[in-house]
Amino acid sequence: MRHTPASFAAPFALLAAAALAAPVQAADLDVAIRDARSQAGQFRVALVDAAGYAGQAAPIAARLQPPSGEVTRVRFADVPSGRYALMVIHDENGNGTLDTNVIGMPVEGYGFSNNPRVMRKPTFDEAAFDVGVDALALDIAIR
Repeated sequence: MRHTPASFAAPFALLAAAALAAPVQAADLDVAIRDARSQAGQFRVALVDAAGYAGQAAPIAARLQPPSGEVTRVRFADVPSGRYALMVIHDENGNGTLDTNVIGMPVEGYGFSNNPRVMRKPTFDEAAFDVGVDALALDIAIR
């Protein structure tokens, strides 16, 4: 029996269509940002995957949120399941970047998911968390 390319590919096309039709699991991600040095400026919060963390892709989602007292809350709704990290910059002067001194040390606040205590940018694995089907709450302390 001879298989034509169309008859050979048909089962794979059906599997691909079924996979695309399957509902994507998503959950809400609630973030509490603490320990801001001031109420000036705004928080720049980026939800990234490994490629975004390395600067090779755009963030999955991003939010701008002014500080609001002791705890500032940010929500990312319907985040697809996967492995992510959060990066936060407290852009106190509103120039859109994390300002540093002459030796490259940040002079504005910043933070990462999991609050890793390292004297360098944490690795993706140090800051990573998994999103599944259940809502997730994270706490980020600004340094």
